Amino acid sequence: MSAVRIGPYTLNNNLILAPMAGVTDQPFRTLCQRLGAGMVVSEMVTSDMSLWNSRKSRLRRIHEGDPEPRSVQIAGGDAQMLAAAARANVEAGAQIIDINMGCPAKKVCNKAAGSALLRDEALVRDILHAVVGAVDVPVTLKIRTGWDRANKNGLNVAKIAEQAGIQALAVHGRTRADLYTGEAEYDTIAAIAQAVSIPVFANGDITSPEKARDVLQATGASGLLIGRAAQGRPWIFREIAHYLETGEHLPAPALDEVERILLEHLAALHAFYGEVMGVRIARKHVGWYLATRPGGKEFRARFNALQDTQAQRDDVAAYFQARREHLETEDGRGVAA
Repeated sequence: MSAVRIGPYTLNNNLILAPMAGVTDQPFRTLCQRLGAGMVVSEMVTSDMSLWNSRKSRLRRIHEGDPEPRSVQIAGGDAQMLAAAARANVEAGAQIIDINMGCPAKKVCNKAAGSALLRDEALVRDILHAVVGAVDVPVTLKIRTGWDRANKNGLNVAKIAEQAGIQALAVHGRTRADLYTGEAEYDTIAAIAQAVSIPVFANGDITSPEKARDVLQATGASGLLIGRAAQGRPWIFREIAHYLETGEHLPAPALDEVERILLEHLAALHAFYGEVMGVRIARKHVGWYLATRPGGKEFRARFNALQDTQAQRDDVAAYFQARREHLETEDGRGVAA
């Protein structure tokens, strides 16, 4: 695979952590990059700067110490507000501005932002020209294949984007109406990748190294955006990168490494958000890590009742210690782990 460039930046590989509100905060971005992501993108930030004083928005706009290139996603439906938000984020350290026209969430679409914008190509053009003209860093765009199955205009929007100076395009292989259901449609992504000369990243349902290879082959995309599959499994990036390079599977991380990664992630969340909010946000991440592990469901019910950082750390360590003891007992009996 040839190296992917976005403006002046050459990515380490062609695997990108997709921006996910409430998930891709600084602790998670840093972790995914360390575990093999070629680039990570921040949580979506509203373009309405009057809302930036909320604690949530302030935390979303911390980029100091972020892996480079620092890509920040903005959302909104007003060209001038988006342009101003792009400028402010660049002043705050963003090195790439990503515009969200892919989010299907009702509260985003009801404000004529996210994938709702795909219904109005003239507005799309205005927004892209305004943002590209407002900053001197690369601007990228995330879209869906269209508004609904009858209105799949992703190809038109891609051409508008290229003409406006967008430097890379991520396409989620579903329409706005599909939300996250059904199979992602890779044929539309393939048509878009053929029609424009800027890098196109395929997004949607990339959950394994084989799927990553198949999607790259099916779409001819320059790279992949991986979102939900990285929740509780941030090492998916190194697994996919290794497979694409060698055709071989990396062994799954050992229990000790999973524990170490999870405890580091916990400590980073606690440090970033503080005791109260850190404890609350850690619950969903720990739930994702242990969702498919033995006793994970029972553990989660107990863990979610804990109220302080030390208790969370102790409980996670106790879970892994119990798993190790269980596996040693099984091994002693000659039973496969």
